[in-house]
Amino acid sequence: MELNMAVEAGPTDVVYLDYNATAPLRPEAFAATVDALQSVGNASSVHQAGHDAASRVDLARRRLARLLGCASSELIFTSGATEANNLALHAVSSGDGALVATAVEHPAVLEAARAITASDHGQLIELPVNRDGITELGPLEEACRRGGVAIVSAMLANNETGVLTDLAPVIKMAREVGALVHTDATQYVGRLPLDLNDLDVDLLSLSAHKFGGPQGVGALFIRRGARFPHRPLLVGGGQERGWRAGTLNVPGISGLGAAAEAARIGLHDEAVRVAGLRDVLEAGLISQLSDCWVNGANSPRLPGVTSVTFPGAPADAVLAAMPDVAASNGSACASGAPSPSHVLLAMGLSREDADSTLRFSLGYATTERDIERGLDAIVRAVQEVRRAMAISAEP
Repeated sequence: MELNMAVEAGPTDVVYLDYNATAPLRPEAFAATVDALQSVGNASSVHQAGHDAASRVDLARRRLARLLGCASSELIFTSGATEANNLALHAVSSGDGALVATAVEHPAVLEAARAITASDHGQLIELPVNRDGITELGPLEEACRRGGVAIVSAMLANNETGVLTDLAPVIKMAREVGALVHTDATQYVGRLPLDLNDLDVDLLSLSAHKFGGPQGVGALFIRRGARFPHRPLLVGGGQERGWRAGTLNVPGISGLGAAAEAARIGLHDEAVRVAGLRDVLEAGLISQLSDCWVNGANSPRLPGVTSVTFPGAPADAVLAAMPDVAASNGSACASGAPSPSHVLLAMGLSREDADSTLRFSLGYATTERDIERGLDAIVRAVQEVRRAMAISAEP
């Protein structure tokens, strides 16, 4: 069967600025996924077709290991970052000590942490952040002095603001009391260089579709020699060295590996290019619109993420007024939620300002033309919504 292996980087009629929700599938990932779909074989089978499938999985594991700077044997494939986060946090029980997480973690971490500590009658300590989105480490320092911290989970990059977390002091405090360290690196992997030989975390979660792989597949890094009980969430055939039972998603894993390899090549230069496009977008919005600001602008951030508050222009209304721009009013996983962003509230924004905030996220296929078109559409939409709001407020 002959297939056209070309794949568009994103919708051609829409300015796609929502990479943090999901990145367009990279051509390399598309090709690897389709090639695996056209083959037959269970990666656990002992015949030739099974060996072929297992070879695809091994290649993907090696490719991801090269991107992360770790050994391929330290990687467990999962259905995505949500499963990886849950698996990581279940590595300890609340009976072993307190579970510590930042207040701006993705719901896949925070909700899992709350569920675990509630079922075990354990303690969850949430670390606050300042106005710039930087984690306040005082409560962690105090908890470490008291003793009994089992695991600390702190994301490498925030999914809504792009603000980066300096994990060095977190790791230092955790190591001094024998606690494990987990990081949700879902938004970081494939966006900035990462070397797990230098970043001394025990556990790291990621999802393929954030860096151009297919949806529904991710991985958990488990450092060799890390000391904690073996607590799988899924039991059955013992796949993935007993950490994650179930037939391996060979097409998805193949796509993940191809995306990881593509992201690794030229990663630094791509980050610089995308950061420049983000800066152009931010400068244009600030110069053309009165009374708007970038959340976390004074902090180190991911190169392609900007969270902008437009007072007087509810985010839902702005999105509706610019149908040709794909953006987000927060985490895609929380879309439709009645409550404002917990991240922005933790940073000190009012509920009204949080509800008037949009996230724009760029990536490998974003062009200068995208930024030009997007900027024009955003400015027009915000101005239109503000006018409509002003008219509706008239007596």
